[in-house]
Parts: sequence; C-alpha cells; structure tokens
Amino acid sequence: MSAMTTGNTSRADANRRRILDVALAELLRDPDASMDQIARAAGVVRRTVYGHFPSREALISTLVDEAVQALTDADTEVRAGVTDPAEAVARSVLAIWATADRYRLLIALAQRTVTVQGIRERLAPLRAAKVRLLQQGLDEGVFSSPLPAPALAYVHEQLLFAVMEAVNDGLVTAQEAGRSATVTVLTAAGVPASTATALVARVSEEKREKPGG
Repeated sequence: MSAMTTGNTSRADANRRRILDVALAELLRDPDASMDQIARAAGVVRRTVYGHFPSREALISTLVDEAVQALTDADTEVRAGVTDPAEAVARSVLAIWATADRYRLLIALAQRTVTVQGIRERLAPLRAAKVRLLQQGLDEGVFSSPLPAPALAYVHEQLLFAVMEAVNDGLVTAQEAGRSATVTVLTAAGVPASTATALVARVSEEKREKPGG
C-alpha cells in the first residue's frame, strides 16, 4: 500500500471517527438531529457523512453498537477476578456509569429510530452475564429477593435507565448519580443499605487511587 493510499485511509478513518463522536454529542443534545445538522457540527459536507454512513439509521445503528460494546467491555474488565457477587455488581455498575454518554444515547434513542426491542436484543449478552452473577449471589445468600435472577436483572436494568433519565432531566448530576445508582441496585438485590454504601465507597476509592482510575 502506497504512502498516499495509507494517508487517505487514515484521513478517512479520522473523518469517520469524528463524525461518530460529533453525532453522539448532537444526538444527545437533540435525538432527532438530522444528517445535515451532524454534518454541519462535524465541519464536513453532507456528502462526506453519507460516504461513511449510507443512511441516518446506519449511523445510529453504529453508535448503538459502539455504546453496547463499550458497556460490555467495561463490565467484563472490572469484574475479572472478583469472586464476591456484591462487589462484582458494584464494580460493574460504576464502570457502566463511566460510559454515561453512551448509556444516555441508548435511552435517548430507545423510543425513536432504534426500537426498545432492538436495544434489548443488543444488550442480551450483557444481561446474561448479569443474570449469572445475580444467581450466584442468590445461591450464596449475598443477595435476597422474591424475584428470580432473570427478573431481578430486568429490575436493575430499569433502575439504571430511570436514574439516567433523572440525570437527563437535571434532577441529579451524573457524578452524584453514579454512586447512588450503585447503592440502589445493591439494595434492590437485598444488600443492607449500610453494607452497600460502605462497599460502593470502598470500590470508588480504589478506582480513584488506581492510575487512570
């Protein structure tokens, strides 16, 4: 591959990444943002956007796939080697909260171009991992719930969506909401509030002390 071809490819990749990043910001600001709006915000002509994404739906689908992948990667990374179910849940929720913009995007688009069902299907592998973790906690007596693990996973998912909607509506800041949402998820699984609060404080402190945390 020639240097000129490599340069063109790198420039195209950079343009694509910029369009996706700008589209994320624009769709968070206005979930009905058009391709024209996104192109203007990205400083390119509309033809350039369509050169990378043949339709608005294709652009949004790519963003949703990236959002789900970011959530899945964050969840997998922080739970590696953690054996205590409560701590694993705490680390998972805090990690997911760190990808708040992408999580907010899923909410903002849920009732629009990408259906709720479409988002649910994309999140299925992440939910399956959460069900296994909750079942482990129920079996070990760390968690206590009248709901079976699959139903409890749905409750946790809706709790996070609800708290993030509260952030979107300005009722709580994202920074405050992260810890609060994590404690709420743990208490919904039957962990005493004082235990959940102390656990979340410890995990949060560890994250701050780690390089890049």
